[in-house]
Amino acid sequence: MARFIPTAQRAFASAASKTLTNGCQSRTASAYSLLQFHPYATSQTHKSPFTANIIRILSNEIEYQHDYAPPHQPATSFNSFTVQDRPGEKWMTMRGKYGEYEEIKIEATMFDGCVFVPKPGEDSTGENVVLHISLLVDISKGQGYPDMEFLCSAWPLHLEIQKVYLLNRDKTIINPYMGRDLRRKKNRKLQRTLGDYLEERGVNNELCVFLHEYMMNKDRIELIQWLGNVKSIVQK
Repeated sequence: MARFIPTAQRAFASAASKTLTNGCQSRTASAYSLLQFHPYATSQTHKSPFTANIIRILSNEIEYQHDYAPPHQPATSFNSFTVQDRPGEKWMTMRGKYGEYEEIKIEATMFDGCVFVPKPGEDSTGENVVLHISLLVDISKGQGYPDMEFLCSAWPLHLEIQKVYLLNRDKTIINPYMGRDLRRKKNRKLQRTLGDYLEERGVNNELCVFLHEYMMNKDRIELIQWLGNVKSIVQK
């Protein structure tokens, strides 16, 4: 996802700073190779008490993560889409088709922000954390047509379109006008219309539910992999 997002990154960074709570980044990061994880053997060479303590803490954390919420094999498909994990990275890719000619490519981040919402119920106090995933949806109709690129927010239960770009085949923006910010109230009708367009192609609220479950699992995989890598370095 090296180009996430040459076309949209600057726009999203600006939008995210206004809509997402600062500092509420995902605590963990996720990696598929850890599904073949085996505990690292304790080094037989002498370690200082400080180093031995670090290794013990890392071992306990790895064991806790496996026992508390063991990761499972990442999904390789969802409805009509194929799913490609990117082990060790903060992204995943999905690909699908619509009709005979349209190709759809989805690139999703791991959790990259959140908002706080009041807990439901009249007697409830406090707030719930709602995690956010950034989504790029590229729709290509083939030679002779520009590509459409949708910059979206995938919330746990619904999809929100932020921007729509028209791209040349080489993925450069056709012209500098970036379109409207579709999150504004006066653009709700247009957002619903474009939402129906994506819905027909399988990019919908159901996909958001899948992505949040997928990223929860990827989050755990990457964290355990990272802990194992740190422990391996400390042991050497």
